[in-house]
Amino acid sequence: MRIVTWNLNGIRAAIRKGLDDFISEIDADVWMFQEVRALPEQLPQTWSPPKGMELLWHPAEKKGYSGVSTWSRVGIQEEGRGIAASNDPKDLEGRFLLSRHGDLLLGNTYLPSGSAKEERQIWKEQWMEDYLNFADKFANSKTPVILAGDFNICHTEDDIWNPKGNKNNSGFLPQERQWFTQLLESGWHDLFREYRGQGKGPYSWWSNRGKARADDKGWRIDYLLGNAAAAKLVSHVEILREGGLVVSDHAPVILDLNFSCSE
Repeated sequence: MRIVTWNLNGIRAAIRKGLDDFISEIDADVWMFQEVRALPEQLPQTWSPPKGMELLWHPAEKKGYSGVSTWSRVGIQEEGRGIAASNDPKDLEGRFLLSRHGDLLLGNTYLPSGSAKEERQIWKEQWMEDYLNFADKFANSKTPVILAGDFNICHTEDDIWNPKGNKNNSGFLPQERQWFTQLLESGWHDLFREYRGQGKGPYSWWSNRGKARADDKGWRIDYLLGNAAAAKLVSHVEILREGGLVVSDHAPVILDLNFSCSE
């Protein structure tokens, strides 16, 4: 079974830039998209979903902002929206969608950014605290559970091109990195890092400023986190950098599991 998580930075623009070509090439069973920034009815009338795909949408209340969507060709059942965050109990920003695929649970996650202003950083850190409590309910489940998406945090110095220069920036603050450590210590596995091992990069997001993309000055902020039941099913994980150069400012992260929905 193949699963992909990808922040599209706007699905309408992604479609114009060749999203369908990557969907065909990667040939995944489940797609978990973040920052779709659109309602289904806002998509081009000439566009249609890939054949055989069922789509779940959880857009933000604010048009053209945030939102997640999960697509599946192996069956999908919505299990819930939002994490009951204290600062957004109805998940009006469209940041979390839980879906079931046979005996597998997938949590499509778009963690808030705090880079715009201090108030949003405070908002982000409250959401993080609530997410940690929410995730704890699934960490030791015998059911395979994967939390995937854009977490807007680099965990270690290996996950960012210039750690010293970004130590005071949102996304690499000490308290954010400690939160990520706490998440892993509670029973979650960084599936990409465990598969690939330690080492500098690769990255999953690049700024549009300067030559960040060309010089590979990136951040790894897109993750696949699995509980123990999911971690033992992993057969391959990779970041497809080309997708971050063509379709979005993020690259898709691809996960292969020794699992089928009929199991």
